[in-house]
Amino acid sequence: MIEESSGAARLEQLPPRPAAGLPLPGAEVRVGAGAGRVLRLLIRVCGLTVLGGFAALIIGVGTLLLGPFLVEWLDQPGFEAWRTVLVAVAIQGMPFLLLGTVVSAAISAFVPARLLTRVLPANPVLAVPVAGAAGALLPGCECASVPVAAGLMRRGVAPAAALAFLLSAPAINPVVLVATSIAFPGRPEMVLARLLASLGASLAMGWLWLRLGRPEWLRLPPSPADDAEPGHRWDTFLSTLRHDFLHAGGFMVAGAAAAATFNIAVPPSLLQLFSAHPWLSVPLLGALAVVLSICSEADAFVAASLSGFSMTARLAFVVVGPTVDLKLIALQAGTFGWAFAARFSAATFVIGVLCSAVVGGWLL
Repeated sequence: MIEESSGAARLEQLPPRPAAGLPLPGAEVRVGAGAGRVLRLLIRVCGLTVLGGFAALIIGVGTLLLGPFLVEWLDQPGFEAWRTVLVAVAIQGMPFLLLGTVVSAAISAFVPARLLTRVLPANPVLAVPVAGAAGALLPGCECASVPVAAGLMRRGVAPAAALAFLLSAPAINPVVLVATSIAFPGRPEMVLARLLASLGASLAMGWLWLRLGRPEWLRLPPSPADDAEPGHRWDTFLSTLRHDFLHAGGFMVAGAAAAATFNIAVPPSLLQLFSAHPWLSVPLLGALAVVLSICSEADAFVAASLSGFSMTARLAFVVVGPTVDLKLIALQAGTFGWAFAARFSAATFVIGVLCSAVVGGWLL
């Protein structure tokens, strides 16, 4: 008797079954929500279509009205020179940017994090000179150093050490030093001065960041928690390579466009006004290296052609250029953030000019 009463109580607690042909409870709500999503999607598609058609109409009308003037302006010698400089700077830097992204992707995919921690000293103060000296092992320009430094940070290397490597790699590698010796024949002191001033500037900036740098200024790249699995390392390599190259390439082209604009807008006669002042010409040629954005493998030949300036000023040109230029600033901003790029570039310019002045006054 007790079992029958308990079974009846359980039956009473069960929800009533809907009659055949009737919808389940809540089905109307789900159908209504689905219809609302479809309606919102249709409204969004229609809005984008109307906006795109309006933009196409504006572009078409503008082309019809301004087309003849644009064609005439594009045929001007000034624009042709600007376009030539832009393409030259971009093509000059792209191979080295690709090299840097390949090395960065290889570090992220194939180099275990524990290996880097074993190679570099645990003390960041000692890791800075080791990383700075390691920059001599990577032939490449400043376009390659940014993604490599980002790859080192992704693997747990201290930012101060990675930044020292970023500055030294394009400035003291063997290709750059050989090119400097060819550009300045019979002047081995120029090669030694470039090596000492560039290495000194990179180490000083690494230690300066270690002392004064703040974590909120540096937008660190995403750091993987563990090493990539053996079966997925090539996938990690390809995805990192694709992301870094496309991301950094756009900023490099923007920097090249800024450098081309300066080349065309500033007359050479304006630069000659400062050549008569030796110490004023040092920061001037440093600033000129920033805006010209010449690859570090070729900047020594440009510096050698500036015969109206002192050797110390030309040393500042080849020391500052590989560490601060417009395309490098754009690459740093795209990789680490504008808050970092503005502060780091300004400090690097000052340190580079000071190191050039000290070393040039001593050796040259």
